[in-house]
Amino acid sequence: MDLLEYQGKELFARHGLPVPKGAYASTADAAVEASEDLGYPVAVKAQVLIGGRGKAGGIKIAKDSAEAHEYAGEIIGMDIVGPHGEGPFRVDELWVEAGSEIESEFYASVILDRSAKKMLVMLSRMGGMDVEAIAASDPDALVKEHVDPHHGLDLRQAEEIVERAKIPGEVADQVASILVKLAEVAKAEDATLIEVNPLIVNSEGEVVLLDAKVTIDGNALYRHPELAEIAENADLDPQEKMAKERGLTYVSLDGNIGILGNGAGLCMSTLDVVAQAGGRPANFLDAGGGSKAEAITDALEVITSNPEVNAILFNIFGGITRGDEVARGIIEATRTIGLELPLVVRLDGTHSEEGLALLAEAGLDNLHHESTMLGAAKKVVELAGN
Repeated sequence: MDLLEYQGKELFARHGLPVPKGAYASTADAAVEASEDLGYPVAVKAQVLIGGRGKAGGIKIAKDSAEAHEYAGEIIGMDIVGPHGEGPFRVDELWVEAGSEIESEFYASVILDRSAKKMLVMLSRMGGMDVEAIAASDPDALVKEHVDPHHGLDLRQAEEIVERAKIPGEVADQVASILVKLAEVAKAEDATLIEVNPLIVNSEGEVVLLDAKVTIDGNALYRHPELAEIAENADLDPQEKMAKERGLTYVSLDGNIGILGNGAGLCMSTLDVVAQAGGRPANFLDAGGGSKAEAITDALEVITSNPEVNAILFNIFGGITRGDEVARGIIEATRTIGLELPLVVRLDGTHSEEGLALLAEAGLDNLHHESTMLGAAKKVVELAGN
């Protein structure tokens, strides 16, 4: 679960990390009221789950109430496209923040390194730009250090990271303390990503977290009721919201081929094989083990609600899942929602022969059967026009 900037900063503040004063607003009038309380200048910041807001016009500095009202009115309702073409993301919320005089900028993050099964701390004296750009322009400027999962990040290790990153001595102690606290936040809140870019030194020599990008492990939300409430109110992708309501595991992607499988591993393999065949998956959808006809119908309704999808691949290997139940779901959904998109079905395992017989009897003109995963991937790519 990704947090908006203001939610991440509220989380930081609860753990004693230094963040600028700010206030939430959803209207231009509320933004002016918040600005008056904070004192000018203020930063009026769009709250969307994407980077590159400043370049897109989603962050503006207001010097007085007139500008605060003007800028808030411009930002609310605007669509922001991410730096790599993500979105667009509509802006419905603002964070109004006290202005900061920036003397220097750093980059800091704590990320779950799944391959190492440890948290990875990264620090750079070059902030305000993407970490990829930092690594490309000056690889030595990005210091990386794994954290022992039993002992966490202690101050000595943090000080060594700060020294290797060549952080100026007058703020080195502050930065080291912040790294320790960020690692503590990651552990306490079950975060898989914490990124602060920029971590600034202001005109008073104080190190402050000027941004907050935080991702919480959704599987751990039962331990964090206050975060679970945020998740319930999250502005999800329309298909992801529909899938959540129906108990389906779904992730939106940016392609045009709908994917439905049973089991996370099989779904991931299907995405890879479709990409290998030259296609662009539109989603990851795991209908789960033991999928009944109703679940298959729900899954198809979610997939086809995405207007970008122009072909669908079923890759089902029956263990607990029965092939005849899957077939009934395909037939029922096709007739109920008037499904006309090309369907490519690879069905194997438990009761697959019975399922294939049902599909043959149904005589669906838009259905194509393939016996192998690679064959199915090639066929759906062909039908999708990739």
